[in-house]
Amino acid sequence: MKAIIVGGGIGGLTTALMLRARGIECELYEQADTIRELGVGINTLPHAIRELAQLGLLDRLDEAAIRTYELFYLTRHGQQVWHEKRGLDAGHEVPQFSIHRGRLQGVIHQAVIERLGPDAIRTGCRLGSFTQDEGGVSAYFFDRSGAHVHTARGDILIGADGIHSKVRETLFPAEGGPVWNGLMLWRGATDWPVFLTGRSMIIAGGLNAKAVIYPIAAGSSPASRLTNWAVLVRIGDGSTPPPRREGWSVLGRREEMMPYVVSFSIPQVDFAGMIKATPEFWEYPCCDRDPLPYWSSGRVTLLGDAAHPMYPVGSNGASQAILDARCLADALARAEHPRQALVAYERQRLPMTADIVASNRRGGPEGVIDAVEQLAPQGFTDVDTILNYEAREAIVRGYAAKAGFAARVVARQP
Repeated sequence: MKAIIVGGGIGGLTTALMLRARGIECELYEQADTIRELGVGINTLPHAIRELAQLGLLDRLDEAAIRTYELFYLTRHGQQVWHEKRGLDAGHEVPQFSIHRGRLQGVIHQAVIERLGPDAIRTGCRLGSFTQDEGGVSAYFFDRSGAHVHTARGDILIGADGIHSKVRETLFPAEGGPVWNGLMLWRGATDWPVFLTGRSMIIAGGLNAKAVIYPIAAGSSPASRLTNWAVLVRIGDGSTPPPRREGWSVLGRREEMMPYVVSFSIPQVDFAGMIKATPEFWEYPCCDRDPLPYWSSGRVTLLGDAAHPMYPVGSNGASQAILDARCLADALARAEHPRQALVAYERQRLPMTADIVASNRRGGPEGVIDAVEQLAPQGFTDVDTILNYEAREAIVRGYAAKAGFAARVVARQP
């Protein structure tokens, strides 16, 4: 069997490694001229790290990332709503990693080159169209000028080509573009003094106004970390297109963001100072798409953001793409026919990811902050009198179970 993978992001690269581990041949095509390490910080959850660890990447991830120790949910005014341990400290068998998205992609990319060889990845190849027949699928690739550069032939085609997927557009030509919900996300990273344990993560504020802070790598000295920050604010009602097209490399505008930053009070860290110390940062209009009725058509299927783009809530985008890759590779290794494998993969992964897309639209686990802020917009003396522990736990743990990363043993944190 031979697979054609369209897209050289985290999902596509992980799929290549998963297929290789099961003895399935593949070729990967990326439209960019080089696979660049774009983005800022992301969290990769234990259920996804377990899959990467089984591919032998745990030591490399440890060198590039921070093992997340704990997570705080605060109100926009800095009052604590929830606190829990994460990763190994929460009872998981593997860590949760806070890491630069580009470094995570780089670790996986390097492993693909080592195990499949550099010729397994073709860059500068933009998918133009594909056809399929009883014997396989053919994909036609073009360069930026529109000249045909390659035709690939395989048993299946996997569209891992992101939120603007050409494969998805071909399968669902009437769908239209991604849907913006009115939220703008600004993200950056800078060398900053250690706060709390040096492995702590803070999320302050609910879905309409949120600040996120966590370290993603060692800093310039033992007393500092490369620290990721994010500001998520509702700037529209979603009835109009975003001000600029979403992408990983659109520079943010400080004058647009700073008026929102001053509304946050986070006692553990100088949030405004951190942002002012960041020379450049990026913006990303929060977009997703409605869940599809199916992902697979004949010998063609979707994976990662091409299949289920979701709002950046609950640290789940890259993690779910990695889980897709494992599920698809297993299905292909077991099935007697490729089409049978694609149906089995879709049946397992589509309903789960559709639930996560819907949950993320409601705020995901961070909805516990919204719930408290709605009940006590001016703050509180004792959060248990506003929303008791069991109710808060139901929001946070319910999402973890839905997304597949609930720890086997969970104890109430003091």
